[in-house]
Amino acid sequence: MAGEINEGSVPAYYREVYEAICCRTDERVQVEVFHRLLQRTDLSKVVLNQIAEHVDSADGFLSKLALYKALALIALAQQGKQPSPKLLENCIQELPKPLLGEPRDLNSLRMQPAQEDVLTLSLTLDRLLARDTVQVELIPEKKGLFLKHVEYQVTSQHYKISVYRRYSDFDVFHEVLLQKFAYRVVPALPPKRMLKGVLTSVSERDFIEGRRRALCRFLNLVARHPFFSEDELVKTFLTFSGSDVQSKLRDTYKKTGDEFMTNRIATQAKEYLPADIQAQFSTSRELIRNIYNSFQKLRDRAEKMAERSKENATDLLMFGRELSTLGSDASTLPSLASSQSTWGTLRQSLKSLSVEFAVLSDKAAQQGRREEDDVVEKLNLFLDLLQSYRDLCERHEKGVLHEHQRALHKYGMMKRQMMSATVQPKEQGSVEQLESRIVQQENAIQTMELRNYFSLFCLHQETQLIFTYLPITSHILGAFVNSQVQGHKEVRPLPFSSPATNS
Repeated sequence: MAGEINEGSVPAYYREVYEAICCRTDERVQVEVFHRLLQRTDLSKVVLNQIAEHVDSADGFLSKLALYKALALIALAQQGKQPSPKLLENCIQELPKPLLGEPRDLNSLRMQPAQEDVLTLSLTLDRLLARDTVQVELIPEKKGLFLKHVEYQVTSQHYKISVYRRYSDFDVFHEVLLQKFAYRVVPALPPKRMLKGVLTSVSERDFIEGRRRALCRFLNLVARHPFFSEDELVKTFLTFSGSDVQSKLRDTYKKTGDEFMTNRIATQAKEYLPADIQAQFSTSRELIRNIYNSFQKLRDRAEKMAERSKENATDLLMFGRELSTLGSDASTLPSLASSQSTWGTLRQSLKSLSVEFAVLSDKAAQQGRREEDDVVEKLNLFLDLLQSYRDLCERHEKGVLHEHQRALHKYGMMKRQMMSATVQPKEQGSVEQLESRIVQQENAIQTMELRNYFSLFCLHQETQLIFTYLPITSHILGAFVNSQVQGHKEVRPLPFSSPATNS
């Protein structure tokens, strides 16, 4: 095409200008920065518009070659020529140099990457929830040699596929997820608890159901996480239908390493952190701790209410059955009672009343299920998220910070040994070995410092994620109120009238 630039033929000045104004986290130049560069040329607005029209600036950025083309057009215009790509064909061997001053003076034109681009999460609750919905269902137990093994059918709405997983698969998935995203909120798994014998007891079945629900919450939080949802680990767990998903997960992690190794801004995280990051972290952590404590109490109350609704359903059903038994009693009445026939009429009323109690029992059971599914389970999801944030804070303090402090302590000891070695002459080999170890320790400390800043960077983003989820509490409480209102509407007066008696 006419006027195309070959990177190998551009003057060194072009490269210096590019290095001065390109994004630090991207190989492109922001359009806003390019427009600032144009303003330094003192060319007319008409000419500047002509130059801009000939330069491709897709998605708000210029590529390196697009910038080189623009620089050549600027130089032509400054020479009084028409800034046309066709003219560049005549000077392709020696591109003209624009008059823009020293490249180092152009650094001020470069826009610092806006914090919103890398640090601030532009998310809404609706967008988070729309990322995926994962169902986890129990499938018929497969008999092992001694125990029955529980297996789950995992269905992702996003990937439109179902796979089968054992608890041990979840365990390995959680393990590698935590290794790769140690600086993110990774929800905990429910306890495994070894099964003893055949699943016949109610408590054991309740445990299995509770674990299924917890695994479902875990997967939904992971599948909706802004940094997890498209990761290869998550995709593998939700879609891989091969025979050994655990090996596949471990191999996938080994190929990439942890997030610090793969995130393009990990080593520059310090530059994006606000000056008061520690104060913000402390304030947010305390607020989230208080929210967790309050909603844990609300969840406990909601659980009791749901349990009472289910118990009420059972009591109403048993009450109705007793009425039915009485109403169905076909025993012959003694002569003393048959003359009034009051008991016979009453038995018919009791039998019809038992049907109403069965209806009430069903309504109470529905109420219990609504409270459990729409309130308790969603409160548990929210609490799982808050608890994973608390776990993350603890990992940051007891992991990254603690390791950094230990490394500094070890470094101090090595320096003292080195000072001692210079005062008291020792063998040259041992001194050189100590010097080598000190250099290695300095490199390790530098890496730990970078990891510490990246950990704070991630903590800042994960805190935003928690606050993005906060509106879900109003949805839950709204569902709770609606459930109560609906439950009360469904309880209507029973059609029962006392049989008449003779005066």
